Amino acid sequence: MSDAGAGLATLDDMADPSTAPARSRTTGAGLTLAATPIGDPLDASLRLVAALQQASVIAAEDTRRVKKLASMLEIPLHGRVVAYHEHNEASLTPELVALMQAGERTLLVTDAGMPSVSDPGYRLVTACVEADVPVTCLPGPSAVLVALALSGLPVDRFCFEGFCPRKPGERRRRLEQVADERRTMVFFEAPHRLAATLASMAEAFGEDRRASVCRELTKTYEEVRRGELGELVEWAEGEVRGEITIVVEGASSRAVDPDAALADVLARVEAGERLKDACKAVAGPSGIPAPQLYDAAVAARRR
Repeated sequence: MSDAGAGLATLDDMADPSTAPARSRTTGAGLTLAATPIGDPLDASLRLVAALQQASVIAAEDTRRVKKLASMLEIPLHGRVVAYHEHNEASLTPELVALMQAGERTLLVTDAGMPSVSDPGYRLVTACVEADVPVTCLPGPSAVLVALALSGLPVDRFCFEGFCPRKPGERRRRLEQVADERRTMVFFEAPHRLAATLASMAEAFGEDRRASVCRELTKTYEEVRRGELGELVEWAEGEVRGEITIVVEGASSRAVDPDAALADVLARVEAGERLKDACKAVAGPSGIPAPQLYDAAVAARRR
């Protein structure tokens, strides 16, 4: 492949070729954020191919990964490749901004997907904005959007929650905070914490809340498991590998009667059911988080 890719026109440019030079946004000094493939290297856009060849500085989360990508795409990297990750971004950001102010064309890439989405990038963008350095973006692969499209859940309104906290207590509190969220929610998770996170979600949202677990998106062994959280917890207790994205249905928009839900919990307990189990059973149908029902039931029994 050659540098000719840099001159590819947009559909508007094709209609009016005379406007093409003015519309080029990756040929001048400044910062370009570029989405990289999340699995299949063939998902690399032609604009990414051109930008990788033309950048004078390539700031990469992992220099080995971007060099491997360039090799798979059979293109040379003419610019200087520097490591830019969570451990050095604070110290390296001012240096990169100074280079751009001096006229360097800088490309920022992460290991996969869009920079700054649970990856380095936000700090550098903010610094460029403050320094009045031009910033543009090359769109492309995104695990968030791919998982949403495959989930089978509503996608008209959604929110991205990133990674859940690793510690059980912090994770439980975070999920309780979004238990009433009406929008479809997207989470990232490591495979070895998947079962624990799904169990926490089932407790906070109710076992019958619908969800999907997307594994190894765009890769050879791509897999999407759809079902209720209770079902997915059982499945995840086996060995699950790969990059994980979880999509969870938003809370029900139906009217909820907290008093009726509490009465249901107390009736179940009176019949011999464990309080924790009763709260989990009522949480799903009522849309009220299980921990909230638990606290209300404990307070009611003390009266």
